[in-house]
Amino acid sequence: MTEQLIVSNENGVGRLILNQPHKLNAIAFEMWHGIGEALDQFASDDSVRVVVIEGARGAKPAFSAGADISQFATRRNNKEAVALYEQAVHRGEHALMNIDKPTIAKIHGYCVGGGLAVALCCDLRLASDISTFGIPAAKLGLGYTLASLKPLVDLVGPSVTKEVMYTAKRFTAAEALIMGLINRSVPVDELNALVDDYTNAIASNAPLTISAVKTTVAESLKDEAVRDVALCAAAVARCNNSADYIEGRTAFVEKRKPQFTGR
Repeated sequence: MTEQLIVSNENGVGRLILNQPHKLNAIAFEMWHGIGEALDQFASDDSVRVVVIEGARGAKPAFSAGADISQFATRRNNKEAVALYEQAVHRGEHALMNIDKPTIAKIHGYCVGGGLAVALCCDLRLASDISTFGIPAAKLGLGYTLASLKPLVDLVGPSVTKEVMYTAKRFTAAEALIMGLINRSVPVDELNALVDDYTNAIASNAPLTISAVKTTVAESLKDEAVRDVALCAAAVARCNNSADYIEGRTAFVEKRKPQFTGR
């Protein structure tokens, strides 16, 4: 694992901090590999109920200002190097999108390019009101692959995707909220409390139910011809046959908080 990522797990919350504050948390090649490794750790740890990704605090606030362009001269300087770079990006994005636990992007400051790509792979995006969003690929002559662009299309639709990509503009948190890029925008001093409120709520709820929802939503976005309806049904059946379902309804009758185990 690279020093450019800080990984921790406490009180059911797995945290992954992009740690290049002197570069506005730009994502280096090694960090894409590290993101995949960290997500694999969280996926196999039953104590982790929800994952939060954020940027390290520096002189200027940034979730991530995008790819570490200083590496492009060596990491994207020929066809083979580009293929390796994109393989690392897709590995990180795939791990983010396919972990069966809920993920939250905690966004404060710049969320641009590859940084926005990371946030888009998360289930929820909670932002401070000073955050800015954009993808400057058209200003760099950089192509976006289908795999990298699909999360944006799935989230905001084709028209807004074209607006973001064609203009390469920076959008405010208020604009991002209207566009559907983020779930919530709050004043800077309220962001920590907002994220804590969400993580506490999610961590205390039934993991199997949350996993089933994540599975079903992912399948619903696929073409009907390749949609795995049986997988969705199995996820629901697992909930209905679980000890957690018994605990949930028993706790409701007894008027107490349920203690879910994910079984």
